[in-house]
Amino acid sequence: MSSKVSPLAPASFPQLPPVAGVRLAAGRCGIRYKTPRDETMVALFEPGTTVAGVLTRSLTASAPVHRCRRSLAGGSIRALVVNAGNSNAFTGKAGEAFVDATVAAAARLAGCDPSEVFTASTGVIGQPMPADLIARHLPAIWPTLGPAQGGAWETAARAIMTTDTFPKGAFAVAEIDGVPVTVAGFAKGSGMIAPDMATMLGFLFTDAAIAPAALQRLLARATERSFNSITVDGDTSTSDTVILAATGKAAHAPVTEASDPRLDGFRAALEAVCLDLAQQIVRDGEGATKFVTLRVTGAESHAAAKRVALTVANSPLVKTAVAGEDANWGRIVAAVGRAGERAERDRLVIAIGGVPICRDGMEVPGYDEAPVAAHMKGTEIGIDIDLGVGQGEATVWTCDLTHGYIDINGSYRS
Repeated sequence: MSSKVSPLAPASFPQLPPVAGVRLAAGRCGIRYKTPRDETMVALFEPGTTVAGVLTRSLTASAPVHRCRRSLAGGSIRALVVNAGNSNAFTGKAGEAFVDATVAAAARLAGCDPSEVFTASTGVIGQPMPADLIARHLPAIWPTLGPAQGGAWETAARAIMTTDTFPKGAFAVAEIDGVPVTVAGFAKGSGMIAPDMATMLGFLFTDAAIAPAALQRLLARATERSFNSITVDGDTSTSDTVILAATGKAAHAPVTEASDPRLDGFRAALEAVCLDLAQQIVRDGEGATKFVTLRVTGAESHAAAKRVALTVANSPLVKTAVAGEDANWGRIVAAVGRAGERAERDRLVIAIGGVPICRDGMEVPGYDEAPVAAHMKGTEIGIDIDLGVGQGEATVWTCDLTHGYIDINGSYRS
């Protein structure tokens, strides 16, 4: 955790409402950090809680990711244990033993099957931990579990931070059958952010009663439009994990199909929470000073539009130009050209801050850079690209690339 908060951070952690059937705690297990801090978060769920998850597709995924992937098949969750400081990735059999011990200890304390315990880890790669490092501390953390309300949300969110400069939380309220339901959650992430589902973790909680298969479809859709539409540095992590737990405590008839029209409000609420958390991660990008919204329209397909948008968003030349407040639109043109999607010189239109810069294969006649330069000096940057070849569109969010990113990552393990 950094003592210097990102200039793009929200004013404060939001006041998240309670979610019935969820209890939270944070504790200290002695993982990595020289300055004592809570680095382990525990969530306990009422029996009957359903679960969905979206996990990294990295071929060097962490031991917790592999365990989560197997456990998701059961559709049920009773406990979640998350640690910061060590990703437990590329730690071989020792990493598996660590997960086994943690799961076994949590299952005993929760009185549940081990398949109902989910774990996640974030931090340094390739450094094995003693198998019982968390397991032996869980009995002391367990009695501190309390309702998911008030300050418990922020305490849990802070426990899983690594290079984050602020805890990230969000919530939304919707209705199912006229019954109010809540979606609330928190996430961590600052660097190694280009989710493919980045040391990105996100945990979402709702009191809605939704079957596992439907919950999975809802989360996959929401993730694609949020966590999978952000990038800080183009680096996908071994640990990306998003978990959604639905306790079923809201007094409405259970929903079994994702297409059920009763879920329209819930679907919007879930997507709003995911997008809020995803954008907070970008606003906490390592060394970031500017938040960039990049819209691509006129592509051959939505997928093509997203590939173009991410190519531009991940371009070091574009990102450093934004950091330097330089309206160098030629770098955007170059990134569009190497994205591998159809783009034609004479149809391409680029605008920054709403001001068209190029059209008909060249700079707009009489283009005045002054308003664009003024826009670049702000903290909220908008870039619009119209390929003019189809109906595909996509929006992604990124940040600038500053020397602060090098400072943070050059000394990450020290």
